[in-house]
Amino acid sequence: MRQLHFNLFLHGCGHHQAAWRHPASQVEQLTDITYYERLAQTAEAGLFDAIFFADGQAVGDPSAGPLWNLEPFTTLAAMARNTSRIGLISTVSTTFHSPFHVARMLASLDHISRGRIGWNVVTSMFDAEAHNHSMTAMPPSDERYARAAEFIDVVSALWDSWADDAIQADSNGVFADPTKLHPVHHVGKHFQVAGPLNISRGPQGRPVLFQAGASEAGRQLAARYAEGIYAVAYELASGQEYYADLKSRIATQGRNPATVAIMPGLVTYVGSTEAEARAKQADIDQLLPTEQALAQLSTFIGQDCSDWELDAPVPDLPPAGEFTGPQGRYTTILRIIEVERPTVRQLLGRLAAGGGHCTMVGTPEQVADAIERWFTSGAADGFNLMPPLLPSAIEEFIDRVIPILQRRGLYRTQYAGSTLRDHLGLERPSA
Repeated sequence: MRQLHFNLFLHGCGHHQAAWRHPASQVEQLTDITYYERLAQTAEAGLFDAIFFADGQAVGDPSAGPLWNLEPFTTLAAMARNTSRIGLISTVSTTFHSPFHVARMLASLDHISRGRIGWNVVTSMFDAEAHNHSMTAMPPSDERYARAAEFIDVVSALWDSWADDAIQADSNGVFADPTKLHPVHHVGKHFQVAGPLNISRGPQGRPVLFQAGASEAGRQLAARYAEGIYAVAYELASGQEYYADLKSRIATQGRNPATVAIMPGLVTYVGSTEAEARAKQADIDQLLPTEQALAQLSTFIGQDCSDWELDAPVPDLPPAGEFTGPQGRYTTILRIIEVERPTVRQLLGRLAAGGGHCTMVGTPEQVADAIERWFTSGAADGFNLMPPLLPSAIEEFIDRVIPILQRRGLYRTQYAGSTLRDHLGLERPSA
């Protein structure tokens, strides 16, 4: 029976922009590894598929709150030693890294975790990141995605460069059979890599590939390579459109769409009554500094909106086809404006937690009902949970919503396997 998938998307004190200002936040622990270990253990107790880390290469506005803290690979290595089942996914940019380093680090983590590693492939987006990597600006989108495709091909070849039975360690004094190591000999537009990798094949064969494809190029890359997809879907209709489009593209690539989990981001506020849940939302929304919220909106839409009148309707924005920045969130903002007709102030509140991802506010039963609706109506195979405040929001979800989904037969009551591929129902690829 088909069942839901859940990842816990970890981000600072929570995904609400003002989470660090809340009295219940643990902002003082953001460089304390035990904070992340406890969150991973909580998610594992909730039988989640994985922990999901985003990452960036620039500071942003330091006054607005914490953006990036501990480096994800280092953090995941520690978390792997303090958990036993939950998957561990890290974002790695193909624009700022080299294939050999990434292949080696992820293979190492797959060994350390005994087969629980995933790679969220991104091409990065902001010039501020490029400035930290000897670039004057980000390369054009088509160039970044072409590099990403070649990058994935090279990393996959490196992971496959050791046969599963290459290591002999026998009495004849042979450690590894040279005939079972395969040079890559890759010469392409962006990379030249000889291979083989200098670490043996990991427990999963290859770590699981995730991708967040929203633009046309992103959707094509996801359809070609991704084994899990992190989607942006503001409401059910947009979720269904994205889901149908990606499943169709995956089939066109000759792959089985049923094996690729599409998981939109999801922000939840849970209360004993709907009024209590909305009070929790309002409680954290009121901590949002208007100036910083306008700065975030300016980043999302690629124009200065610092002088916009807060209680007036949102000014007209260019259509998505004319927007040169990241398409996924921009398209979502256009959809929110179209459906809700918000004032600027209302839009800021809507974007404060999760930047326009699906938001569910209500009792445990109401949230479970909405999740089931998305799951059964062709909008999602599961969700990347984006708690507005950590750790309280994820604890509430696990304690109050998960049991309802389990009683309905929609979610596992125990792990069936030990690797991330097991959790996602994916086969181990052969070398």
